[in-house]
Amino acid sequence: MRARYGVPLGVAAVGAAGLVYAAGFEARSFRLRRVTIPVLPSGMRPLRVLQVSDIHMVGGQRKKQRWLRSLAGLRPDFVINTGDNLSDPEAVPEALDALGPLMDFPGAYVFGSNDYYGPRLRNPARYLIEKAQGRHGLNGNAPAVGVVHNPWEDLRDGFDAAGWLNLTNTRGTLKVEGVSVELTGLDDPHIKRDRYAEVAGGPSSSADFSMGVVHAPYLRVLDAYASDGYPLILAGHTHGGQLCIPFYGALVTNCDLDTDRVKGLSTHTAQDRTAYLHVSAGCGTNRYTPVRFACPPEATLLTLVGREQR
Repeated sequence: MRARYGVPLGVAAVGAAGLVYAAGFEARSFRLRRVTIPVLPSGMRPLRVLQVSDIHMVGGQRKKQRWLRSLAGLRPDFVINTGDNLSDPEAVPEALDALGPLMDFPGAYVFGSNDYYGPRLRNPARYLIEKAQGRHGLNGNAPAVGVVHNPWEDLRDGFDAAGWLNLTNTRGTLKVEGVSVELTGLDDPHIKRDRYAEVAGGPSSSADFSMGVVHAPYLRVLDAYASDGYPLILAGHTHGGQLCIPFYGALVTNCDLDTDRVKGLSTHTAQDRTAYLHVSAGCGTNRYTPVRFACPPEATLLTLVGREQR
């Protein structure tokens, strides 16, 4: 009896323990990453930018809400929210409450698909299948039907009322202690809402510094930003792979970005121009797959410094 069932039961126990860890501990083990990027014009004072992404708020997530509120203690120069704030159509008030202290600072936002539509239960193995077939989101897949429509307008109105810039296929400018920061944003490429032609042309000569903002880091968008001369691009969406293999990394990115750049700071080159790319692993999960493994939830404090500090 022991010889026959000992190994399967042992494997099952290890699997169960891993699931408990991934859902009960790591998915709630929020942390702050700090990254320095030498991207500003020479002589400009450093800028401290807090990037929050992929919150995927579900009602009752008190620990996540407390952690998000605590980030205001960092006192950033401005905040960039790269989308997917919701994973529950009833969670808009809680999302706005959690982000309330951060909305005391200048900021801007783009939306992701989960701000517009509620999540659906799906087999996680489909991400691997879609990767192998080159299909991601609506880029190669059939449009979703029967989806839940989130009250994204309420979320938008809350951000706008706080003075955050809506970067939906448009440009905006923040004034930070006399420094003019131009932000060029896109709606979510994962569901084909991006309209780069509406913002094309590159950084404005009147701005002290310019950067691109988008939810999902699809290559067509990164190519456009980099070739137009933006020195920095911020994105989210990937969850850092969410379920990673220790000492190996992510298996999927849920877009056409390679897994080597699934999270953190890297570069992207198009037409002989190179931009820094920062992809946030985000601080939440789809409500139907509330697990993370070897990829803890995060926000990032980006310190932008002069290019001469490379």
